[in-house]
Amino acid sequence: QVQLVESGGGSVQSGGSLRLSCVITDSTNSIYYVGWFRQAPGKEREGIATVGENGRITYEESVKGRFTISRDKAKNTVDLQMDSVELEDTGMYYCAAGPYTFGGSPLAARRYNYWGRGTQVTVSS
Repeated sequence: QVQLVESGGGSVQSGGSLRLSCVITDSTNSIYYVGWFRQAPGKEREGIATVGENGRITYEESVKGRFTISRDKAKNTVDLQMDSVELEDTGMYYCAAGPYTFGGSPLAARRYNYWGRGTQVTVSS
């Protein structure tokens, strides 16, 4: 069984910073990818940052240079440091985990079969 619990969401002004954290409980030992997804109002869920078991990190273009994902295997956590946030970063943020699959983008939601409940991030001007 795999459980993910997010924390750290809230309201922040444009240009500010926020840090999200996800605690992962994994009794299956099958997780390869962990990542963060975002769903803005009226839009589909999109992958924004992921990290594989081999340490490979992938960012969605709009967050490159602003967001940093980090994984601590000892603590079973994956964090997302959000800097220079923009109004378009508003949305529900989900932590996700999944096994290794061959081919395609690590940001594809289909790779992930375990999801947290999400934490809301609201950016204001």
